[in-house]
Amino acid sequence: MTQSKTARIAELEKLHDSGLVLADRTQDIRGHTVRDSHHDEIGHVSGLFIDRELRKVRMLEIRVGGFLGIGNRHFLLPVDAITSVSRDAVSVDETRERIVGSPVYDPDLIVEPFEQSWEPFYGYYGLSPYWSAGYLYPEFPMSREETVLHDHGVHTHDL
Repeated sequence: MTQSKTARIAELEKLHDSGLVLADRTQDIRGHTVRDSHHDEIGHVSGLFIDRELRKVRMLEIRVGGFLGIGNRHFLLPVDAITSVSRDAVSVDETRERIVGSPVYDPDLIVEPFEQSWEPFYGYYGLSPYWSAGYLYPEFPMSREETVLHDHGVHTHDL
């Protein structure tokens, strides 16, 4: 009898909650403006979801609209949709309309996402999920160097 292997979907968590920090703080895109494929502003990167085990960023949390936190809407987008990163903006290969029409994500209701939380986003955007066979992590477009996460406790350059 043979056993079929199923890919394990790594649990993701917000970088902010993980105890990890980026080795190179210049690669931190939180707070950057997100621009769509037409260069229109969508919102801002409000969070990064990481695969703690492999120490890779997998999802962007994009905050759209609102004033003083009221009326904000949040959307998730796989990092695979990033086309470029500048000092203050992240460009993605999607339109604003497509992103705001994506599956629902409410950070107030989904405090601890579970493994299957990520599947609808990859399917919606037509991207291969990170747990699929043959998946290659996208080259981080800001730098030729790989984005590296370090344990917060051993990072000596914390402010």
